[in-house]
Amino acid sequence: MSNAKTIAASEAHPSGLFLLFFVEMWERFSFYGMRALLTFYLIKGFLKADDARAYAIYGAYGALVYATPYLGGIFADRYLGARLAVIWGGVLMAAGHLLMSIETEWALFGALGLLIVGNGFFKPNISTMVGTLYPAGSSKRDAGFTIFYMGINLGAALAPLVCGYIGETYGWHYGFGLATVGMLTGLATFVAPRGLARGLILLASIVIVATMFWFSRGDATQTLLNLPIALALLGAGLVSFVKLGHGGLPDGTGAPRDAKGNVVKPRMVLPIFAGTIAAVAPIALLVSHHHYATWMLNIVGVIAFGSIILTAIRSDKVVRDRLTVVLVLCFFSMLFWAFFEQAGSSVNNFTDRNVDRVTGGTAVTAGQTYSDVVVTQEFLGVDVDGKVWTLTDIEVAQKAQAEGKPEGRVTFVADEEDAKRGLVVGGNEVKASVFQAANPTFILLFGPVFSWLWGALGRRDPSAGVKFGLGLLQLAGGFACFWMGAQSADSNGMVAMEWLLLGYLLQTTGELCLSPVGLSLVTKLSPAAIGSTIMGAWFLATAFSHLVAAAIAGMTGVSEGGEGAAVPPPLETVNVYGNVFGGIAIAAAASAVVLFAISPWLKARMHLSDAEAAGHGAH
Repeated sequence: MSNAKTIAASEAHPSGLFLLFFVEMWERFSFYGMRALLTFYLIKGFLKADDARAYAIYGAYGALVYATPYLGGIFADRYLGARLAVIWGGVLMAAGHLLMSIETEWALFGALGLLIVGNGFFKPNISTMVGTLYPAGSSKRDAGFTIFYMGINLGAALAPLVCGYIGETYGWHYGFGLATVGMLTGLATFVAPRGLARGLILLASIVIVATMFWFSRGDATQTLLNLPIALALLGAGLVSFVKLGHGGLPDGTGAPRDAKGNVVKPRMVLPIFAGTIAAVAPIALLVSHHHYATWMLNIVGVIAFGSIILTAIRSDKVVRDRLTVVLVLCFFSMLFWAFFEQAGSSVNNFTDRNVDRVTGGTAVTAGQTYSDVVVTQEFLGVDVDGKVWTLTDIEVAQKAQAEGKPEGRVTFVADEEDAKRGLVVGGNEVKASVFQAANPTFILLFGPVFSWLWGALGRRDPSAGVKFGLGLLQLAGGFACFWMGAQSADSNGMVAMEWLLLGYLLQTTGELCLSPVGLSLVTKLSPAAIGSTIMGAWFLATAFSHLVAAAIAGMTGVSEGGEGAAVPPPLETVNVYGNVFGGIAIAAAASAVVLFAISPWLKARMHLSDAEAAGHGAH
């Protein structure tokens, strides 16, 4: 009986995994909470940027936020250790989210600078810490990454439902303020003693669920959307509370180590911290002058990938082949994310401007008077009593609604044109940022299914190269749905939300074939001494993808002419978006074909055992 218990314990996931699950979940809550609002804030907030400038700033921010993990990985490997790097990164990111609530240009770019630098320390090192919880060759490692990946996406799903909804409805500073609270909660959970951390996990889960339903009260659609994610959060909180009762992070987890693997004290702490703070202002300047960011990233890319190539050349055949595979898949990962990251820019604006987001309601009848009607997206482009409603008019009215002011409601007599158009009153409008919860919600639903599928296939489990190809092919299908939605738009240029959701679903299944596969693969193929550095390089490829994504998004720019430029009516914009999305679908499908062709070559150079090779599922 004792032997059976020992075996069961050895096969259980380490308790520390559930702590890191919640630390990462809250960090992703804060990160994606800000991301859900950023493009809208740049265009509709105090900056009043046109599409071109907003996309450029968003692209520069996204590029730099994924470039800094390369340096953060080096500092952790050589000087700080992963644990101290995660703490320092969390402090910087919390400060950045807080600064976003101040509506001035210096605060905006300073906040983005803090987030960029903080993410560089946080992102690669918490992923690396997950890998160190498992011994080499552990059959549980991949399943552990699956659980960790669920934490990432639970936070990403919560963010638009809470930060996005509240920020769009009640004011930008409320959304950014909640992102700050999320980051501080994750940081406190990480540094607190185990007993206190358990309580924080459970209490914070209950508080955020209460917040979700308090602010969405009276909005039946939003309440329904909140319910499954709220239940998932409460369930995860309860499981983690129980698991952490059996132990926490092992001593020495995330500590710096010497070449022999022995724990050593952190070095160069104060100089690195001081240098980090000094770097915030120059990085903020790079974001505000985005063309300089492109030059800087190109230089960093040459140095980073050049050093990996040099390491590969100097290494033995197995290490050289494995690093070659990492570099090739880095390129295709960059393509995938360049297309996928339209979600935060062009797809976000497409959702705001061209997707019919109103559910329920009653179609008007010609000649009937409608009193005290709540203004929704249904009024976009409609002539009501001599006033043609623009996106700005609707947003002003909706802010007044949230503040309880009478300007948020209108009284009008419906005419024949209103009835013919199918104008609806009394419906519930889903905020555009809320749709960014679709992707992570689908991951939570289908991630376990994909993990089971790869396991069920056994030796027939596709190689990493084939899965990357499947990911790009499904991504192509998602953008094809956006294109078909634009082609089938109604006479006002509005697209049924079903097309948007179907597109997000296919993008998600594509992501499940690629993103977690990449994370797990990097930890397996990287030499232990430079694990965080290679993980940082993996994220650096994503940095380049944001620059490409910004260029692609720029082709959809419809708000031009400087600050405060007007957005054309939906009928004039729907095909601008549709044509670009169709082009993305073709490019992604072509990339998938190339990957399918070279996948046998990649598999041969991984030098993994059959058991290891079969583990590249959704992690």
